[in-house]
Amino acid sequence: MILKLREAQINTPVLIISAKHSVDERVAGLKVGGDDYLVKPFAMTELLARVEALLRRTANKPETGRLSANGVTMDLLTRETWRDGIKIDLQAKEFSLLEYFLRNPGKVLTKNQILKKIWGYDFDPQTNVVDVLVWRLRSKIDKEFQKKLIQTSRGIGYVLEIS
Repeated sequence: MILKLREAQINTPVLIISAKHSVDERVAGLKVGGDDYLVKPFAMTELLARVEALLRRTANKPETGRLSANGVTMDLLTRETWRDGIKIDLQAKEFSLLEYFLRNPGKVLTKNQILKKIWGYDFDPQTNVVDVLVWRLRSKIDKEFQKKLIQTSRGIGYVLEIS
């Protein structure tokens, strides 16, 4: 699981909590992409301190200005997008939606989450603007390619596949 996240360039901090306490097991957990390792039993204060430290380290990392997954690359500074080296022109809302997907690959995003992120809180949840925007983005990101990246999670929302 951690390896898949790291291969998809998802750098969310991972704290492994395990009853396995040998040095080899801890090293193996860190080598597969874990950022820290905590052995059970542990004090809640130590857990909180480790989480705070992970968040501090993550917050201090400068953003690279690029997001990518599955051959899709987005330059946040120039607002250019490519899939497998082919430049794709996106309108502002399409760019924002793709950025949201790229920041949350493999995670199902509900229509309400997308409405809040892309348009704010002023829209009726019964509207089809999310469906229309996803269709427009798919027509540019997926249409000419065999592998379809944006999938529908029926009754829930949409997900950007990570593998």
